[in-house]
Parts: sequence; C-alpha cells; structure tokens
Amino acid sequence: MYDDNIENPDGIEKDFTLDEQLIDRVLEAVDQQNSLDLTHLLEPLHSADIADLLEQISPRERRALMRLWKGEMEGEVLSELDESLREEVIAALGPEELAEVVRDLESDDVVDLLEDMDSPHQKAILGVLEDSERVAVEQSLAYPEDSAGRLMQREVVIGPEHWTVGEAIDHMRNRDDLPEEFYHMILVDPKIRPTGYVTLGKILGTPRNTKLVDIVEESFRTISVDQPEEDVAYAFNQYHLISAPVVDKNNRLVGVITIDDAMVVLDEEHEEDIMRLAGIGGESSLTDRVISTVKRRFPWLFVNLFTALFSAYVISKFETTISSLVILAALMPIVASMGGNAGTQSLTVAVRAIATKDLTSANLWRVIRREAFVGLINGLIFAVLMGAVVGVWSGLPMLGVVIGMAMIVNLFVAGLAGVVVPVTLEKVGVDPALASGAFVTTVTDVVGFLVFLGLAGVILL
Repeated sequence: MYDDNIENPDGIEKDFTLDEQLIDRVLEAVDQQNSLDLTHLLEPLHSADIADLLEQISPRERRALMRLWKGEMEGEVLSELDESLREEVIAALGPEELAEVVRDLESDDVVDLLEDMDSPHQKAILGVLEDSERVAVEQSLAYPEDSAGRLMQREVVIGPEHWTVGEAIDHMRNRDDLPEEFYHMILVDPKIRPTGYVTLGKILGTPRNTKLVDIVEESFRTISVDQPEEDVAYAFNQYHLISAPVVDKNNRLVGVITIDDAMVVLDEEHEEDIMRLAGIGGESSLTDRVISTVKRRFPWLFVNLFTALFSAYVISKFETTISSLVILAALMPIVASMGGNAGTQSLTVAVRAIATKDLTSANLWRVIRREAFVGLINGLIFAVLMGAVVGVWSGLPMLGVVIGMAMIVNLFVAGLAGVVVPVTLEKVGVDPALASGAFVTTVTDVVGFLVFLGLAGVILL
C-alpha cells in the first residue's frame, strides 16, 4: 500500500510531476557548486524528468547547472528536451562530451536533434559520429522534412522468410548490435523487400521448428519513405501498429518506425492544431523567447484587426438605429459572443475530424446538417431565455423578440460556418486549423450585428 508519508525517492509526485522541493534542492546544489549533491539528486531521475527540470529553471540557472554537471548528460535527456532549448544545451557541452552523448542515441533520435539546427551545430554533431552512423544520418536528412524517412530508425532486425523460430532466436542471441528496443523481426525476400513480421512474443512462445511465415502478424503494413509523418501517425493509430517497416521506391527495406515515434508525431499534431486554432501559428513553448513569440502571434492578430474593422464598419451603418435606442449597444456583444462561441465549438469538432480523417465527402452533408440543427436548437433555447430576460429588464417586450430572433439566426449560421469554413479552406489547400478561427468569428460577428440591428431598426423604430 502506498504511504503518503514516505517521500518519493525519485523526487516525483504521485501525478508524475517534479517535486518542487527537488527543484529547490537541485538549485541549492548548483548555487553551492556541489557537484556530488547535484549528481546524487539527478541520477535517480528519468531522462524525461531531467529534461522537464531543465525547461522549468531560468536560462542562467540552466547554464550554471550544465557547467557543474559536465560529463553526466545522457543522449536521452537531449532527445527529450524541447527543441527551443536543445541548441543552448548542446552549446554548453564540450566536443568529447557531445560525442559521448550522441553516441548513445538511435539514428532517428540523432536525426530529430539535427533537423532543426543550424549548419555549424549539425556539422559539430555529425563530426563526432562513426562513419557508418554519419552516413545513415545524412541519408535520413536527405529525405523531405516531416516524412517517414526523417522519422524512421536505421537499426532494424531482419531475417529471411524461410527461417524457423529456432534460427531467428539463435541469430538474435549471437548478435551484439541489436537495437536497444524493438518489437518485431521483419521477414525479407532475397531482394531485401519486407514480406511480413513476427512479434518477439510469438518468437519466444512458439516451438523452435515452426516456420516464421506461419506466425506472421496480420497487422503487417509497409510505409513509403516519403510518406508524410502525419499519415504515418494516423496509420499507427488506425491499425494499432507497434512498428512498421519503411521502404524506398523499389519497395526495399530502409528502416523501421516504432510506436513511440509515431505517438510523438500524433501528440505534436494535436498540439499544433490547438495552437493554430488559437491563432498562434504552429509550435510554441513556454521556453520560447519574447521576440520569437511575438513574431509567431503577430500575423494572425493583424488579420483579426482587419476582420474586427469590417465588423465595426457594419455597426457604423446602423449608427442612427443605435443612437435612437442606446440599449442596443449593450446587447450587441451578447449576440456576437454567443455566435462566436457556438462557431468555435463546431469549428473545433470539424478541424479535429479533418485531422483524423473522420470528416470525409461521404459524411460531410450529414455533419453539416447535424451542426446546423444543433445551432438551431440551441438558438431556440437561448432565444426564449434571453428574450424573457431582456423583455423584462428593458420593459420593451419586442426588444426581447428581436434579440431572440437574432440568437436563432446567429447560432444557426455559426453551426454552418463552423463546418463549412474549415472544409472549404482544406479543399483550397489552406490549413483549416490556422485560418478558420478568424473567418468563423468574422461571419458570426457580421451576421449577428446585421440581424440584430437590422431587425431592431425594422421592428422597434
């Protein structure tokens, strides 16, 4: 039974976050230049937790820690670090230490480190690799960015398709260069073209004289080396893959992608969609510098400025109506806000469905009808609520009718726009996650103001 009074020896809370007291003790050891205490505190931690610690402290504290912790950095820590910090940490490592750190990594992790670095840092890391490893990494870097070729690792366990279980086991026991982690033995024909794979569990649990082709997995699929990595992540998620061989244009085996790398891509895709829906424009991190953050956010704030000006132009056309009944100015934001929120709800569902390939031409009209009816029903409900509140509050029953009608129309349009806008943008080649928000907000604002102020002018004046 877990005892809440016993301190976690690794300095990790029960929710797997870093203990704040541990961070304080680490910084105290750094301040006191006590390398023994620092090593004692960091040694039990997982690489991902050390990376989190480095990300949570200030740049000055991070540099001081790296100077005191020389010789202890592991390659896994470097690969777990946020991309915005990797170059800073690499710059703090000496050539010999960098060589030792990188030498521990699989080829896909080395590629992941290198692809976002500038040329001098790339040359520094490539220069410490052995010739065979350097060639493999350079070949991977030659593939298109965000492709399976960049994601795969070159270390692959293969066997001829005519082997038995016993031959496979003997082969693996006699090799001293197997990957640290792998899940399948890939079967190949004489031209090194993958024909199937067998899980390690099947190999270990099947009699030695059984042919490997008799116990291959039905989930076997190959991935083209130039396949976009988001498609790779989708395939892993869709078909419950653990690993998959990567093939070139001649269908020859060139590498393998494992589930941990595919899930990293899937997680990055989810994060990127969320960031873009917020108008941030892609990857962002708490460790990013102020200037880079401003540059990333400014463009879509600039776009939003123009859409807001368009909404203001629409309002200006009803200046006489508003001046005749000033209470309209207080109620306009309610109509626009409700429409905007409803549109964002539909938009989020649609963008996510597009990203996961669940929203297709086969079910598009059904989804549009559903969101339109949801908007209409919510509009009717809020029309009754707001109509009653506004009618009683203002003493003008017809004003309640006007805002109720505006609610119905705007929430109905919001439901439509939340699906139609991202689908249309996706069809014309524009990222729907990045651009949809501004357009949907503009539509709901303009329609809300037009309907509310137009009806008010016709019915109340």
